[in-house]
Amino acid sequence: MATDTLIHDFELPFQLYDVLNTESLCEHTRFSEHSRETFDAVIDTANKMATNLFLPHNHIADKNEPKFDGKKVSMIDDVKIAFDAFRESGFIAGRYSFEDGGMQLPETVMTAVSGYFMAANPSTTAYPFLTAAAINVISHFANDSIKDAFMPRMLTGDFTGTMALTEPHAGSSLADIHTTATLQRDGSYRVKGSKIYISGGDHELSDNIVHLVLAKIPGGPGGVKGISLLAVPKYRLNDDNSVGDRNDVQLAGLLHKLGYRGTSSAALTFGENNDCHGYLIGEPHFGLRYMFMMMNEARIGVGFGAAMIGYRGFQYSLDFAKDRTQGRVAPNNKPEDAAAPIILHGDVKRMLLAQKAYSEGGMSLCLYGSNLIDRINTCIDATEKQDLTELLDLLTPVLKAWPSEYGPKANDLGIQVLGGSGYTREYYSEQFWRDNRLNPIHEGTNGIQALDLIFRKLWQNKSHGLRVLKSEVEKDLHAITTPETALMAKKLNPYLGQLHETVVHLSEVMQTEKATTLSANAQAMMNIFATVVVSWIWIRQASAAEKLLEQSSDTQKQDFYKGKVQAAKYFISWELPTILRDIQLLKDNDDVCTNVQPSWF
Repeated sequence: MATDTLIHDFELPFQLYDVLNTESLCEHTRFSEHSRETFDAVIDTANKMATNLFLPHNHIADKNEPKFDGKKVSMIDDVKIAFDAFRESGFIAGRYSFEDGGMQLPETVMTAVSGYFMAANPSTTAYPFLTAAAINVISHFANDSIKDAFMPRMLTGDFTGTMALTEPHAGSSLADIHTTATLQRDGSYRVKGSKIYISGGDHELSDNIVHLVLAKIPGGPGGVKGISLLAVPKYRLNDDNSVGDRNDVQLAGLLHKLGYRGTSSAALTFGENNDCHGYLIGEPHFGLRYMFMMMNEARIGVGFGAAMIGYRGFQYSLDFAKDRTQGRVAPNNKPEDAAAPIILHGDVKRMLLAQKAYSEGGMSLCLYGSNLIDRINTCIDATEKQDLTELLDLLTPVLKAWPSEYGPKANDLGIQVLGGSGYTREYYSEQFWRDNRLNPIHEGTNGIQALDLIFRKLWQNKSHGLRVLKSEVEKDLHAITTPETALMAKKLNPYLGQLHETVVHLSEVMQTEKATTLSANAQAMMNIFATVVVSWIWIRQASAAEKLLEQSSDTQKQDFYKGKVQAAKYFISWELPTILRDIQLLKDNDDVCTNVQPSWF
């Protein structure tokens, strides 16, 4: 099986330049030193590095998890080699300014770059990606002293970072965390508590690990309003910011997950000896707000990662289906006829089309979200900036939840295409599924995303985001000039009307005692809203592909564009109609899930 091609050669150029017009960002001052050529060079470097250094040990690291001997964590050498190459390339600082030692690249391009690494090896990729996420928080909210102490070496990868949010007893209920941070005379804090499921929580890949820890300062408000955010390094820094003595951060043990087995997952204790030094980021009691303000990028990252693992599984099963012969297909279905490649069988075509629709739909959706960030950051008009910000906030639950639900579904279908082989460890399909199954839990479970959508984001600022979305969709649909895409748009239109009716109905239900059904039925609204949004995203792709198909004489490119149109037709014909069930459930204020009692199970 030819499995070394991580992403189809035409895929990212199509998404970046034909669908999103990313090249136009170079017209703005921040990106004026870049061009399509520099973007392509960066993407090509990522492709080669991911293929040569990350891909080869993906399966090996899965079988040889990090180990803790009571003193330090060890892992296979390949991880350190790949991590060092990544940090030396400057990718960790890719989106940061030239003055900070970064490449000053658009978010859209950096998201595309991340696709190669996520497809090649999500476990090793987690270490630099978690570091980039931690840098993002520090750069926006920490004071200059903390920035000077940690940021330069985090940007180079000499220090890595984590997010230490979850506690054993609390899970996603951050209001119930017990970790405390007590102010000292020198302005630092002493942190005490336990955190669990900390990805990259301990290792020997870097000189230091900077944990971003949620904690409560004694005497502060109760619940989420009393949560603060602190930088807690594995090693304290000396007065000259050189690495000093070990901080009172202890590794209680490594956890062993279903997937992402190459990423150390730690249970950490802070302040076991009452000497854990932490440094407050921003203002006291604003920690959760700071974390959530950075969640747009983080949740796009999770969604895009899920799409890319789904895409990798799709490509893997596609290669298998082309090579594997079994059965015969009419008219060559006589016993003496040669066995046919299984890609010719109708049900295999269906499963491959579904994988393509899920993974490439998720990829395009998240690149659109990243492009919104770039548009916001380069926008001069205040009204337009507000419109785009509201749209991004509205779409964020979908950007995270839809790909992380349908990426694993694509991987599940990938296993099915391989048949018995897909169920064995000798083939990689089962690992793709295991790795991807974590993403519906990452950065707020998909159930939490659905609650965020139905109770907050739909109504935020008097539904400003919804109005902007409606305008964007209508603008795209009105601009369609190609016949097959026009037919798809015609099919989508009635569902847009039903989405509007459903939102109006929900706004009325929220004023009544029937609002109690909405917590249990939030997923139904997520299904409706996300499926309509992804249908629009597929129509955007199909419109671009159909135009290019008319212009191209290259057979390979024609096949690529036809595949895009066909996948869009599949999504509109097969997936979009499934939301009718959810529309009816919400219309009926269905209370089946609300009223079930624990004793009935």
